[in-house]
Amino acid sequence: MKLNKTRYSTVQIAAWLWKHHKRCRLQAMLNMAIGLLQVVLGLLGVDTIRSLTDIATHSKDGSIVWGAILLALILLIELLLHIASTWIGAVLGVKTQNITQRHFFNRLLKGEWRGIEKYHSGDVLNRLFGDVSDIVSLMTDVLPSLVIIIVQFVASFIYLYIMDSTLAVIVIISSPFFILLSRIYFKKMRRIVRKIKDSNSAIQSIIQECIQHKMVIKVLWRENTMVSKLEHRQTVLHKQIKTRAKFSILSKSLVNIGFAGAYLTALSWGLMQLDKGLITVGVLMAFTQLINRIQRPMLDIARLLPVFVNSMTSCERLMELEELPLEDMALPVHLHGDIGISFKNVSYKYTDKGRTILRNFSHDFKPRSFTAILGETGAGKTTLIRMILALIKPSEGDVKAYNSQSDGTAPIATETPISPSLRCNFSYIPQGNTLFSGTIRENLLLGNPNATTEQMKEALHLAMADFVLDMPNGLDTKCSEQGGGLSEGQAQRIAIARAILHPCKVLLLDEATSALDIDTERHLLTNLKQHFEDCTIIFVTHRLAVVDFTSDVLKMTSTKALSTPQ
Repeated sequence: MKLNKTRYSTVQIAAWLWKHHKRCRLQAMLNMAIGLLQVVLGLLGVDTIRSLTDIATHSKDGSIVWGAILLALILLIELLLHIASTWIGAVLGVKTQNITQRHFFNRLLKGEWRGIEKYHSGDVLNRLFGDVSDIVSLMTDVLPSLVIIIVQFVASFIYLYIMDSTLAVIVIISSPFFILLSRIYFKKMRRIVRKIKDSNSAIQSIIQECIQHKMVIKVLWRENTMVSKLEHRQTVLHKQIKTRAKFSILSKSLVNIGFAGAYLTALSWGLMQLDKGLITVGVLMAFTQLINRIQRPMLDIARLLPVFVNSMTSCERLMELEELPLEDMALPVHLHGDIGISFKNVSYKYTDKGRTILRNFSHDFKPRSFTAILGETGAGKTTLIRMILALIKPSEGDVKAYNSQSDGTAPIATETPISPSLRCNFSYIPQGNTLFSGTIRENLLLGNPNATTEQMKEALHLAMADFVLDMPNGLDTKCSEQGGGLSEGQAQRIAIARAILHPCKVLLLDEATSALDIDTERHLLTNLKQHFEDCTIIFVTHRLAVVDFTSDVLKMTSTKALSTPQ
């Protein structure tokens, strides 16, 4: 997805930052307070050095010892403030970053299932780590530093103006040039940084996909192809970084030349004033330090500009994620009695221009029924499962859950439109390997956090996964990402055991036995039918052998669906 153009104004980004600023306000305020104290101490140090110089050159009376003690005390306090600032950054900084990262991670998990697919998972990870770090730095460090810089500039200018108004004007003449250059720099650099961040996301996406699909790459002999693809993206990134470096060097050089000219002019003026006897050596030393304290804030802003631009781009990228719609989450609604699922005149297509997957589809998955959904690829079998789980909503028609008596013959008691709140009534076994890295015990506890060891062993037995108990570490056996270390069939059976542990009224299986042999599958289906005899079971499959265990068969094609009672 191309997202190189900026989509948000500075005002929009500022409003968004203010909304998110409260979680890091303490750290920002502490950093600002420390910075302002350092400004006060810096100016006090300038005045103290001026006094000491005038005392040493006999231009004024006073005690060098007490002046030196005061200067030492100022330096000691500045050191302590620096230590405090470092400690605050280390302790509160990590906490703030964790909270912010958790906020966006929570939004992603609670967002609608549809929408996030337009972003590559590598890009999303890049935003959750790199961009979150950037905006935390912006809110806790960059913005407080900007306030401190402005205060230092104003205070130093006022101090210098009191001492010599002409010199203060000479020093300040470089400001309009700096402001103009900064505005040009900001606009240009913002576009460049956006492209660099998108390139970094693309590189991470390539690496992540190749690691995930290493076996496919090796079988197809495409190692060199993928390395070349990565090299191409890295070349693009290299060119973009070179462009940023050239532009940054040019702009900084112009700023430094302007400031150097202003400094030399101001210094020459001070030396002429000293030669005429209008100022003392101490005042000249104060001049040179104040000139630096006026110009340094401008240079600091120049130094912060790349960081600021980078952070603004990070804000845009996180704002895009935050725009993804949230699910209509409410408290779980547990349905009582036996549950059926009713589809009435349902139509659906995934995109406005895409083909219609379901058209005027109606079917009643009766309470306690065991329905096998058969059909060709693309007929809408998995789409039905997604609708039942409220991951997607029908374009037309209704999908509802309803209560009925245990024998399934009584009139319908209540109907409830399918929504995320009803998911607590379902257990789901998707196709493919869905184990997480960690121990088998941790994977099973995802099905039921309160499950006992005996319950886990029973679930493994029902899922034909007794092999787990024969492993050296049993339930505490570790598996890597996507069940690494286990065969596909073993991982699938552990996933089924996880679903067995999850209390439910409706069990949904999507090609959940595709990696099992026929005999194992038959034993497993027998166990599932007995264990979930009070539940409604919906089984998407390509295997006709499953039909022997079902009470209904729903045959789907790309144009119609036929219900066949068994």
